[in-house]
Amino acid sequence: MAILTRGQFASIAQAKAGTRGLRGFVSENRIFFKATSITSIFLSHSHTDKDVIEQAKIFFENLGISVYVDWADKTMPESTSGVTAQKIKSQIVTGNDKFILLATDNAIASKWCNWEVGIADSFKLSSKKMALLPLADNRGTWGGNEYLQIYPRIERGTVDSNEYWVWYPDGSLESISTWLNRK
Repeated sequence: MAILTRGQFASIAQAKAGTRGLRGFVSENRIFFKATSITSIFLSHSHTDKDVIEQAKIFFENLGISVYVDWADKTMPESTSGVTAQKIKSQIVTGNDKFILLATDNAIASKWCNWEVGIADSFKLSSKKMALLPLADNRGTWGGNEYLQIYPRIERGTVDSNEYWVWYPDGSLESISTWLNRK
């Protein structure tokens, strides 16, 4: 199993995006349509990682999964408030089937992402509907935090593989397609 680097993830997304490219992909699809796929995920992320968010959206949508990105939701308030927090919590708990933390260094440092992980832990972890997608820097370094070790993570089978797995802390594995499509 191998944690992807940001560069590797960008290459994968670019290959999946094809000629349309990556830039502006999230903003082009500003409204989220859950009805277009069987499964939807809430993508927890740092807003400073916009390029990686676009890559993740392409990655998961190529697997037939709808991706909810909070800042692309037109119903969100213009500035953050308690209403923002309530809407995000609702999207995590009942609005989407799965929860994935796009675990970059920026996301790990974000108070919002840590809060979202806490919400997902309560409502998604026991039913195996929560995972991290750790992205290492291009040197292959991913620090994470100790508490993140208790969560399943999405990793590549081998460095040159196009297979992705959900690795559980108990050592068991499940293909990403099985995990994403399980209700």
